[in-house]
Amino acid sequence: MTRRSALDGLNFWLADSPSVLGPYLGIFLLTRYNWDQASIGLIAMVGGLVGIAAKIPMGALIDATRRKRTLLVVSLVAMALAAVAVAWQPTLWVVLAAGVTVAVAGAIQGPIVSALTLGLFDRSDLARRIGRNSAFDHAGNVFTAIAAGTVGWLATQRAVFLLVPVFSIAAALCVLAIKPQDIDHERARGGNRGGNRGGNRGSNPGGERAIAVASPGALLRHGPLVLFAACVALFHFANAAMLPLVGQRLALAHVGYESAMMSACIVGAQIVMLPVALACGVWADRIGRKPLLITAFGVLAVRGALYTVSEQPAWLLAVQLLDGVGAGTLGVMVPLLVADLTRDTGRFNMSLGAVATLGGIGAALSNAVAGAIVVRFGYDAAFLALASVAAGTLAVLWLRLPETANRARAAAAPAAAALVAGS
Repeated sequence: MTRRSALDGLNFWLADSPSVLGPYLGIFLLTRYNWDQASIGLIAMVGGLVGIAAKIPMGALIDATRRKRTLLVVSLVAMALAAVAVAWQPTLWVVLAAGVTVAVAGAIQGPIVSALTLGLFDRSDLARRIGRNSAFDHAGNVFTAIAAGTVGWLATQRAVFLLVPVFSIAAALCVLAIKPQDIDHERARGGNRGGNRGGNRGSNPGGERAIAVASPGALLRHGPLVLFAACVALFHFANAAMLPLVGQRLALAHVGYESAMMSACIVGAQIVMLPVALACGVWADRIGRKPLLITAFGVLAVRGALYTVSEQPAWLLAVQLLDGVGAGTLGVMVPLLVADLTRDTGRFNMSLGAVATLGGIGAALSNAVAGAIVVRFGYDAAFLALASVAAGTLAVLWLRLPETANRARAAAAPAAAALVAGS
């Protein structure tokens, strides 16, 4: 198996396996064990908070370690054991421990895949490779959703959790197919010199000295990186509540078809994300990162406004497909821009964790704020408020965020050098 096919398989099988312990867990506990909604919400809240808190330290760990393959396999084993434990003994403490385990595993897996991508492929191939990663991830999401639904229907809800070990084993085999000597660990953490290949060697083959590493405080003074992180948080703030609100509107109008319509919303958007991710991987180098990023925010703003046009299911489901364009584009742009902005700092994974942390906070606030607006002013007001946040952020990006594609690298390199020097 080549490194390209191994990474393809890893993205497919890793996909959204933790999501099996999310939505399906709540349904399983509610319908089979008569848990109340408060207890289910507590488990989800604790897991969400742990996941947010773990992203930055896990990113720093991934920057520091040369045992990325081992760390990823350990996270897969832990996630598989957590799923089996829930299926075997779904008591409060077991489910709580499983939720925390899956949250930490999720904080490890995404950044490690990005780090391996950066360490396995030259920067000239990075945009296409990240787009390909994202496409296989979305294909895996669709497969996971269909497989979980089919198993839950033909067998039992408990059997759904046993899919997680199967997916984890497949992902682990793909990880182990990646040769340690193919990974450039300096480049994998955001460096650009040295070519330090090999999981256990402390120096690079050419004998060059490892790069200096920027301090966390220096990253906080990196204006474009901070601006981008804030914009990502606002994207998730504007985006996260839209799907639940659409689901609620559909459920209230069409009782008895709630699950089918929600599945259609999710699977439809994931299918759209697949070609969008591949296209972004190609166009990110041709036209630059900034036009694609602005497109993602523009589509999000338009989507929020279009939800207010009609309450017909066909219209709402069609508009929801735009989520595949906006979120699919952002999914490619986030690791790509972070790689651009942290080049030569040695802090790629820590920075990616920080951006993901702010994104998680934005998503968490989104549902609370949108829900409050719905109670007081109705669904249309909530959709328009979220659309306004996306439109306002688009304007900031247009005016303040620099282009980071290849034609701007010559100007960006001195800034990265100064960032390290000042730390």
